[in-house]
Amino acid sequence: MEQLLRNRDNYISEFAGFVAAAPSSYHAAAALAGVLVGSGFTQLDETEAWPAVTAGSSGVVVRDGAVIAWRVGEDVTPTSPVRVFGTHTDSPGFVLKPQPDFVADGWAQAGVEVYGGPLINSWLDRDLGMAGRIVTRDGAEHLVSTGAVARIPQLAIHLDREANSGLTLDRQRHVQPVLGIAGEGTSVLGALCAAAKRARPAILPEDIAALDVRLFDTQAPTRIGVHGELFASSRLDNLSSTFAGLVALLGEKPAPGTISVLAAFDHEELGSETRSGACGPFLEDVLARIRDGLGASAEDAARALAGSWCVSADAGHSVHPNYAEKHDPRVRPLAGRGPMLKVNANQRYASDAHGAALWQRVCDEAGVETQEFVSNNTVPCGSTIGPLTATRLGIRTVDVGVPLLSMHSARELAHVDDLHGLAKAAAAFFAGA
Repeated sequence: MEQLLRNRDNYISEFAGFVAAAPSSYHAAAALAGVLVGSGFTQLDETEAWPAVTAGSSGVVVRDGAVIAWRVGEDVTPTSPVRVFGTHTDSPGFVLKPQPDFVADGWAQAGVEVYGGPLINSWLDRDLGMAGRIVTRDGAEHLVSTGAVARIPQLAIHLDREANSGLTLDRQRHVQPVLGIAGEGTSVLGALCAAAKRARPAILPEDIAALDVRLFDTQAPTRIGVHGELFASSRLDNLSSTFAGLVALLGEKPAPGTISVLAAFDHEELGSETRSGACGPFLEDVLARIRDGLGASAEDAARALAGSWCVSADAGHSVHPNYAEKHDPRVRPLAGRGPMLKVNANQRYASDAHGAALWQRVCDEAGVETQEFVSNNTVPCGSTIGPLTATRLGIRTVDVGVPLLSMHSARELAHVDDLHGLAKAAAAFFAGA
């Protein structure tokens, strides 16, 4: 991973592979854990006792579609601070409803529900797969991912002459994908069982008790632009931050006397109020068990948190050339000019003056250009895991992220320098800048 921090093109190539391997939050969690375990991290089970924490030790734990991993620096004590790089693994889109198979006018279709706040029109007329987890009646969990099996077809212009004047999509009637022609053995559950190739014995549709499965765009991530400087992909919000944190955690040792933590939560696009979301107890639980492994008292733990930092990394907005009026008239972040410090007076982002100073030090140390983002006063500001983590733990937090065009589209756009720059800045953060 160290060489990825030094080589932008190799980093982008590996990132493209990571996105392709992570079409759902559950796949992202499995991919993260697989890379970490392969790099020597110990995967721990929440139901079992955890070992003592010592200098140089490392661990990873998966909770549904979320992952928390840590790496312990030299000279740690019960009051050693943590440096948390926080991200999320989910993206807006569509998830399958219960009893998803239905037939309409001779077409086999799948019932879906809108997840989060996607740009719905961007999902039309794309070759879609299905990915997530199925749980069989015996309680076993299986990851599944199909090829291109579905499409949400737009109504032809001949049947809606006003479509280019203003497209209105009903979230129930107009977004149900087609899978094929009815009566040819086409079914959602059948496709998912066929995708569960590693299951032994083979899974049959009647074996499935429930599923957590989403649609995903099967088009591969790719570099575009005249000079190949742009990166077009699904799920840049927020796998761009998740992969950056992974590479930084593996590529840079923690500063002496500190503990580096990657916290990749699920369900951020829904508000994070789940057991695997940032509002839940996952990070608090893990940090408490790490403290216990250090033999820390309640006083020690409080002192450690008071000296700790969280960098909440989530994608942000580049100025859009066709909608310039939607952005602040003076603060104009642009793709290619570095990851952004995200600021909001109403604390929709957790950044403050101390956080801004930390982020500037981190970027200076990494040799990475940075810029600022603030919303136009007439455009409501989104939020991140940053304020939630700060509220839950009382930890100093700063919000940052890579500037995108087309955020929440089925296919988003970033600059390769910004993607790589975020990883280098994350590494400098772990190193104690």
